[in-house]
Amino acid sequence: MQGENRNDVKLGFTPQAENWNGRLAMIGFIAALITELVSGQGVLHFLGLM
Repeated sequence: MQGENRNDVKLGFTPQAENWNGRLAMIGFIAALITELVSGQGVLHFLGLM
């Protein structure tokens, strides 16, 4: 694994893809949490889907 950048974007089922998937999921969760705290309603209500 020497010489490889673990943060490079690679396609397919690779450890790098799983790292990016986890990072983006954490960002999405925090964004949903902040939206709910600021607006006082759930994300689906905020977006007008319910």
